[in-house]
Formats: sequence, C-alpha cells, structure tokens
Amino acid sequence: MADILNIKVKNDQQLVSARELHTGLGLKKQFTDWVKQNFKEFKEGTDFMFTPQSVNMPNGGTKSIKNYALTIDMAKQLCLMSRTEKGKIYRSYLIEVEKQWNNPAMVVQRALLIQQNQIKQLKGQNKELKSRNKSLSIQLEESNKKANYLDIILATKDAMTATQIAFDYGMSPVEFNKLLNIEGIQHKVHGQWVLYKVYMGKGYTKTNSGIYKDKEDRYHSRPYTMWTQKGRKLIYDILKQDDIYPLIERNDVE
Repeated sequence: MADILNIKVKNDQQLVSARELHTGLGLKKQFTDWVKQNFKEFKEGTDFMFTPQSVNMPNGGTKSIKNYALTIDMAKQLCLMSRTEKGKIYRSYLIEVEKQWNNPAMVVQRALLIQQNQIKQLKGQNKELKSRNKSLSIQLEESNKKANYLDIILATKDAMTATQIAFDYGMSPVEFNKLLNIEGIQHKVHGQWVLYKVYMGKGYTKTNSGIYKDKEDRYHSRPYTMWTQKGRKLIYDILKQDDIYPLIERNDVE
C-alpha cells in the first residue's frame, strides 16, 4: 500500500496533518477558509489539535503558520465532505490505514513495544531502588521473561505484510524480503514477491491490492503479498534452522 499521506503516531493514536490533507485533496479554497467552514463540525482536543509549524521564507527567515493534527476519523469525514474524486481516493487510503492499525497482529506488536518500554523503565528504576526495594527486582525479573513467538502466532488470525513480520526480526522490509529469497521461500515476479512453486497453494500467502501514484499524479492499483499465520510459522520454522530468531526469543536483545 503506497503512502499518499504521512501518518504520525502520538499517544498510540494515528494523526494526519491538516495542511497535507488539504493539499492532497487539491481544493481551491484557501486553507484558513477551509478550516473555518469545515472544522466547526468537530471538537478541538478530541477530533483535532492545534499544531503550529515553522516554514522557511525566501529571505532566509522563518514564519509560524497554523496547522492541525487530525484523527483518522476526522480526516475520513473531511475527505467525504470534499465531494471530489481525490477525496474518495484519500478516504479509501485512510480506511485501509485504519484497518491495518486495528489488525490484531499490529495490536499485539504495539502491546509488545509497550511492554518492552515498560521493562526498560523498570530497569532504570531498579538501579536506583534495588537496595531499598527487593520486590521491584522480582517484578522486573518476571516482566523480562521472553514471550513465546509461536504463542503470538497462534493467538493471531489476520494476514500480515512482510513489513510487519520483518519488524518481529528487527529487519527492514528490504532486508527481510531478500532473506526470504535467499532461503528459497519467495522470488520476485513483475514487482511482486511470490512463493516458489514448492510452497504455492498451501495457504501460506494471499494477494491484496493497494493504491499508488505515478510521476504524473495518476493513481493505479498494484497487487502485494500478505502472509497468513500459517505462512508466518513457515518462515519461523525455516529461519530458526539457520539460527535466525525473532527479537522476543533472542537472548542478546535487551
């Protein structure tokens, strides 16, 4: 899925720049007028928040301009209210972004990140309080036990992108796809990674389609591969034969 908008995350919430959305929709109305007309339907602090930003001026100075961080729900509604073809495209994109964000596999990954951050925080506190609070050391030890990767796979049902699985191994999507190619699992055909014949038709992957924009600002649909949890286990079983394990099963990862 091509990124036609920059999605930022703050306090476990996805946010969109109002100015970027306004530009992407190609609206003739000025930004400030667009805000006055449309934002009155929404609540500041809940649907959007004021986020001023600095821009460079031709004379070398900077100027502060108004901008807003929008929730995905508000951004989708603004796309609908634009009543334009681009509004439909951007709304479809945001729906797909929201769908992937709420994918149970992504929820599990975010929970693991939160847990890892909590563990690091506990470690820092433990250095200061260890002499006075032995119970904290016990709590840290229990929290620091590695989760079983197969348990996570079994608890997840939805398909995942290679990018999401690469995150489990601490790799970039490019590195991970090349590794799967080296391992004889997949190869590239017309720009899409597909399974070698020995693995085809066994329920390891499925194909979805995403939207991308070409150099002439025209939108197209392109297929991409999604891995089922059965396929995710296949990757795990093959990689562990070469001593390649996900981060949560590695002893060298703090």
